[in-house]
Amino acid sequence: MCSLRFTRLRSAPKLALALFAALTSTSASAIGSTLWDWDYSGSGISASGTFTTDETPDANGGYLITAISGARNGVNISGLQAPGTWIPGNEPFAVDNLVFLGPGPQLTSHGFGFSTSDGNFSNPFYADFLPAPEYLEFFSTPPFTGGATGPGDTELPVQFSAMPVTTPEPATYALVFGALTLALLRLRSRQHWSVDFLS
Repeated sequence: MCSLRFTRLRSAPKLALALFAALTSTSASAIGSTLWDWDYSGSGISASGTFTTDETPDANGGYLITAISGARNGVNISGLQAPGTWIPGNEPFAVDNLVFLGPGPQLTSHGFGFSTSDGNFSNPFYADFLPAPEYLEFFSTPPFTGGATGPGDTELPVQFSAMPVTTPEPATYALVFGALTLALLRLRSRQHWSVDFLS
């Protein structure tokens, strides 16, 4: 008769606890912010990417955009214009960097602003002051002349949309990994398994 013995898994609970700690710390850093997919397009214009916004909207339902990534016409977005300031070439029209869920307009008449890696700037907004309100993009290029439209600047109609990205809640991660940790701790409490084979 021979005997095959499996010893307890000493490192498994430590691994599970390490994974749980890493996951909860990552989730905690994401609490308080929401990720959105966004895009807009028009004649000769195609822009898309992601926003990070505050998790809680303001009293009017607007979510403050705090970070942006993506590209416009294949050129990478390099920065977000600060709220209360205007993109170069579009003064004095300051951005507020607010986005809304809809179904109504998702931008205000101030919109948001960003720079691109080639030195240009964009300010998409909702022109609610027009007889037929619509989204517009003000696009500015160097040289920037204060208060005057430059030779390469445009203001064209676009179709805009933005939607929060659905991701599992941190609590869901915590429950899954908490259950895994408990299961592995139970496994650790067993001293050994023995399987006997008759020769």
